[in-house]
Amino acid sequence: MAKNRKKYYLWVLGCQMNKADSEKVAAVLDGCGCDQAADENQADIIVAVACSVRQSALDRIYGKAQQWQKRRIRGGLTAVLTGCVLEFDKKKIAGLFDAVIAIKDIGRLPGILKLDRSEFFSTGGYFSLAPHYASSFRAYVPIMTGCDNFCAYCVVPYVRGREVSRPVREIIKECENLIKKGYKEITLIGQNVNSYSAAGFGFPRLLKKIDDLPGDYWLRFATSHPKDLSAALLDVMANGKHLTPYLHLPIQAGDAAMLKAMNRHYTPSDYLRLVSSARKKMPGIMISTDIIVGFPGESKKQFNNTAKLMRQAQFDMAYIARYSPRAGTAAARLRDNVPREEKKRRERALTEILKRTALKNNKKLINKTVKVLVDGCKNCKGTGKTETFKTVAFTGADSLIGHFVAVRITDASSWGLTGELV
Repeated sequence: MAKNRKKYYLWVLGCQMNKADSEKVAAVLDGCGCDQAADENQADIIVAVACSVRQSALDRIYGKAQQWQKRRIRGGLTAVLTGCVLEFDKKKIAGLFDAVIAIKDIGRLPGILKLDRSEFFSTGGYFSLAPHYASSFRAYVPIMTGCDNFCAYCVVPYVRGREVSRPVREIIKECENLIKKGYKEITLIGQNVNSYSAAGFGFPRLLKKIDDLPGDYWLRFATSHPKDLSAALLDVMANGKHLTPYLHLPIQAGDAAMLKAMNRHYTPSDYLRLVSSARKKMPGIMISTDIIVGFPGESKKQFNNTAKLMRQAQFDMAYIARYSPRAGTAAARLRDNVPREEKKRRERALTEILKRTALKNNKKLINKTVKVLVDGCKNCKGTGKTETFKTVAFTGADSLIGHFVAVRITDASSWGLTGELV
């Protein structure tokens, strides 16, 4: 390694989309002759890929940037901020970074950092940047970006812009290349994948086109909006050769008035019908969700409706968040009138419901043999994911990482499974 090659570190906060963003940033920096540092203390360049969906995420970025400030002042570090960043937030945080770049403009990074572009070529925008995948067997493939939904609590339309779908040909080509390289899991990602639309292709047609590609791999997607989850999409999933029986379908609240206040455009009954239809077409499908507790104006009765829906839906997993005001959103203009302790109580109550339904669902797999993609091993303890995205622990070896194995399930908890290699 040449001594004058700069080292970079990617500090990534947020969802799968942010991880995919970071892989494109890595491709740009690698192509400019930089090397990835093992940790942030060894880096000459730090690129923070931000998530600003929640205020707490932005606060974490602010805290990290303050830690890097001493090295910046001494001239030993260049810090760049990209990802999801509101204009409102830039005014507060921009002074702690040498540059703030919209993720769609990340191809400008070499010029901003005055790096050698000899190996870096980009003739298009964000989607045209070929990523440097962080994993050798699991890949995230962006198919669209932005959002047109304007949920009351969310800043994504403001930081990512309106929905833009990637050309079908580019998506197919990337997936074909991944399969040829032996990748075992491909996840199509976007802020709202099932609103994908390009050249006469809706999401179900795109999904079937990819599923028809030959090879030994799993195909997943995230995240779906209930208002756009069609019967045609569920049919493609049910009849797919590579599509996994896993659906992440955010409900956010189980009360009709709360959903209307959140600008979600469906009712609890609509949602439960989708869950019922998915399970009818795919028995054993895992369904996970997102829920916000303590949204402005949420009464105890309205919260109880969310608890009731959770019992009815029998979720395998739920990501429960306490509402916090986010500057720039419609909800930020509302009075945050649910006390902090009450939000915590509601979060605990939903977690208890989830523990029971998740355990009940996981126990159904005891004594069954399932296919697992191994993604880790430490001290001969292997871990991996099932087709239904459940975590399995078993005795294994490093050589199994990145491969499919058969595991017989011997025990279950609310949050995972234990088994033995077959």
